[in-house]
This record gives sequence, C-alpha cells and structure tokens, in this order.
Amino acid sequence: MRWDQIETDWKSYQKQAGSQWNKINNEQLSATGGKREKLAAKIQEVYAVSKDEAEKQIKAFEDKAQSPQAPKPSVSK
Repeated sequence: MRWDQIETDWKSYQKQAGSQWNKINNEQLSATGGKREKLAAKIQEVYAVSKDEAEKQIKAFEDKAQSPQAPKPSVSK
C-alpha cells in the first residue's frame, strides 16, 4: 500500500490506525487528515518516541494496511 492511497481515503483507514496507535483518539487521528507528517508528530507526542521511530511505525502500518473495500481472504480448510 502506498501512503498517498491511505491519505486519499484516510477516513476508511482511521479504524486501522486507531488499532495500531490506541493512545491516539479518533478526534486526533481525524485532525491529521491522513497527512503522514502530522501523524508522525502526533505519534511522537503521545508515545514519546523519536521522529525516526514514528516513521518506522508508520512504514510498518503502511506495509500491512488493507484496503477497507477489499474483500478479506477466505481461509480454506
């Protein structure tokens, strides 16, 4: 997943972001508007981590983010 896709549809990804960073409330997540820099700053503030650590966490989120519209893979038995 590319960040521009996440940013464009941020409202759909907010729930996943809220699960990832559960100390950041929905209002704060919404206020970032999906802007990577604003999200990084909020992660730094709330979790007291460095800018590099915040970026590392965002990259991990970006890599595992699932499109909210995409069907979930079925588990075959």
